Amino acid sequence: MSSSVKTRRTTIIGVAAVVVVAVVVLFVVYRNSQGGSSADAAGSGYKHVSGAPGAGAAAPAFTLASDRGARVGLADFRGKNVLLYFQEGLSCQPCWDQIKDLEKNQAALKTAGVDSVVSITTDPAELIGQKAADEKLATPVLSDPDLRVSQAYHANKYGMMGETRDGHTFVLVGPDGTIRWRADYGGAPDYTMFLPTEKLLTDLKAERAS
Repeated sequence: MSSSVKTRRTTIIGVAAVVVVAVVVLFVVYRNSQGGSSADAAGSGYKHVSGAPGAGAAAPAFTLASDRGARVGLADFRGKNVLLYFQEGLSCQPCWDQIKDLEKNQAALKTAGVDSVVSITTDPAELIGQKAADEKLATPVLSDPDLRVSQAYHANKYGMMGETRDGHTFVLVGPDGTIRWRADYGGAPDYTMFLPTEKLLTDLKAERAS
């Protein structure tokens, strides 16, 4: 084999290696930009990631106006396992259907160790109150109009409306204020806005930290 052919072959192999490395690097950058590790290979079958802050981290404290006019804070649930449900709000009927489905499955939630559920969205408290009343909901729905809490939890990274609204994020906070489980279902390209509670619990049981 001539030296020119060997040189050409070496160059081609070198270029191919560079391309492979570049693809791997781009993939890693893309995955990191999605805000968490993938957790969609098994379980419920609903694609999701686990964003940050995630399991093992201290849950950011908050106090917000509720649909009933009172102020509700994370500290009110100290000593309990509380499931925070960040959702898109008034424009997302499936999100309200999700709350209804959670309420219908309270027994299953209790069996899974979930003591309380609290929903958080970015709409004004008075409008949330009217919607919650129309839907006959018992679950507290909290108003986060300036996205301060949503941004602290990075729950506004997974919605259809960009970062101006939350997606479909669940965060289980333990009795000591530590996050035990997190799942962000609302991200591209699927934008899941509803999943049956039984599927949610499948993922929780498989992925939660002790």
